Amino acid sequence: MSSIARTDTSILGRWWWTVDRWTSGALLLIILFGALMIFAASPSVAERIGLDSYHFVRRQLMLLPVAAAILFVCSLMTPLQVRRIAFVGFIGCLGFMVLTLMFGAEIKGARRWLSIGGFSLQTSEFLKPCFAIVAAWMFSEWRKDIGFPGHWIAVVLYGLVVGLLLMQPDLGQTVVISLVWFGQFFLAGLPMILVGGVMLCGVGGLIAAYFLFPHVNDRINRFLDPAAGDSYQVDRSLEAFRNGGLLGTGPGEGQVKAYLPDAHADFVFSVTGEEFGAIVCILLISLFAFVVLRGFARLFAEQSLFVLLAGAGLLAQFGLQALIHMASALQLMPAKGMTLPFISYGGSSLLALALGMGLMLALTRSRAGRMEAL
Repeated sequence: MSSIARTDTSILGRWWWTVDRWTSGALLLIILFGALMIFAASPSVAERIGLDSYHFVRRQLMLLPVAAAILFVCSLMTPLQVRRIAFVGFIGCLGFMVLTLMFGAEIKGARRWLSIGGFSLQTSEFLKPCFAIVAAWMFSEWRKDIGFPGHWIAVVLYGLVVGLLLMQPDLGQTVVISLVWFGQFFLAGLPMILVGGVMLCGVGGLIAAYFLFPHVNDRINRFLDPAAGDSYQVDRSLEAFRNGGLLGTGPGEGQVKAYLPDAHADFVFSVTGEEFGAIVCILLISLFAFVVLRGFARLFAEQSLFVLLAGAGLLAQFGLQALIHMASALQLMPAKGMTLPFISYGGSSLLALALGMGLMLALTRSRAGRMEAL
């Protein structure tokens, strides 16, 4: 790549000299570490449920080249192309969400997965980045032309998305999408008098979820009082971090993953803590923080409101998902099953994250008329 001249006008040449290579490098390191953690965490889980030891390893590694291709192709796009693919993806995701509610398999009381050709598709994972971009489009059009009701369209679409998610139910995805949507609305110029009202609605929604959804009630009660119910998963997770100490027990040498449910997915950060130690965990956190903060730094120099709002939404989703996963593993918040971006096992999550981060790289590329902060 270093041999590509600045005068190279090919697609690859223009991409190389306009994409943020530091962010791309950080994402590559996260993806490579994720591949390592699939080897470390998934064999024990596969054996425990009667599958071949490398069942999850093979499935994830088969999807990695697809995810890499999605990330690269999306990063080549212009902001107009980003908007178009997000709109088409959003409409498609809404249709698949309805199909999931009608025909999806019910697992642990939730109907979130749709089986297509032997592949379990979790449509909400793809809905997140697409909706963030569509909402940014509506908010930016509203600010461009006050007579255009873009903010009301965004409100209606938000209500539709949240309604479909709560019917599954999936409170975790609802919270992430809500926080990102509110942040975009705030950046677009939400009147301050309404900020408090929206926040009160959010608090009211969480209180309602506590009383309406038994699994939410149970998780919050266990967080506030561990003796109030079964805290096996969180206890094993904390045990993993204690066993790992600063330097860890070594790759593949962890013991807790043999007993910890979903060690390869919802609790992969715990396996990281046991086998690689606190120092590697801190480095991993730093990589996630670097991607988010550098992305925001580049967006602050952006003159297009659409690019600013869309990029901020994608970065906020990425950071929030990582934060929720890590905080749940460390018992800093009520347990919530959410994948660690590019680290946890999960085909839908992997491909959707590649889509979101590829579109983010496209939006933060250097373009004519864009002030460069870095």
